[in-house]
Amino acid sequence: MISSVPLLRVCGLTKRFRSGGRFVDAVDGVDLKIGAGETLGLVGESGCGKSTLGKLILCLIVADSGAIEFEGVDISRMKERTLRTIRPRIQMVFQDPYASLNPRMTVAEALEEPLIAHGRGNATERAKRVAWLMERVQLRADLKSRYPHEFSGGQRQRIGIARALALEPKLIVCDEPVSALDVSVRAQIINLLDELRSTLGISYLFISHDLSIVHHIADRVAVMKSGKIVETSDRKTIWRAPAHPYTKTLIDAIPLVQNGLAVLD
Repeated sequence: MISSVPLLRVCGLTKRFRSGGRFVDAVDGVDLKIGAGETLGLVGESGCGKSTLGKLILCLIVADSGAIEFEGVDISRMKERTLRTIRPRIQMVFQDPYASLNPRMTVAEALEEPLIAHGRGNATERAKRVAWLMERVQLRADLKSRYPHEFSGGQRQRIGIARALALEPKLIVCDEPVSALDVSVRAQIINLLDELRSTLGISYLFISHDLSIVHHIADRVAVMKSGKIVETSDRKTIWRAPAHPYTKTLIDAIPLVQNGLAVLD
């Protein structure tokens, strides 16, 4: 069930970078919120600021101004020592599942690593947690001793999702999580993410350049252009009655079937 009380609230967030002798507003006064148990899709063309916004929310980079409230607390100016207590509750699934995994670690080691880093459980308890995580993402337990290169792209992304779940997060930022995958497995990963949300009650910020994918997973959609949010609405309204010309352009560019997902009316 989606809560009306925001799990995450972003207010007036800005981030400016210097590029080629000039300043670029990568994130320009962004406001958004995500409720507990909700998926907010963030969509826009490459370079519009989506990934920068995701990194700001994860506190991987520092905002120039604005606030990031998580569970009612502004985390945007927290010291790293204090942030360490928050980080387990906000995790990330990366675009490239191979690059995000250590090639020298087995699946079991990769999933256990965050548990060790945050002092979660003893060896026996961590082994049980690893087995539970693999079951959750539909990977066989006997694969735990294999290395990333022994898996397909879709399987690697399942490992990445399992690792994001390891510390029992409340919010997961998914940054283009299916764009590097074969068309045939994209729908499988989308369905897995949706199932995990239903069973575990987690929230997602689902970042994508592809509105057809966002349409299949998001409760609400925020459309981003040139660092600004130009429109936010529920997915049906965005699809059937877009308010901004840029949103309409994104919709008009989508074929009837794309990325292995049938586009809905």
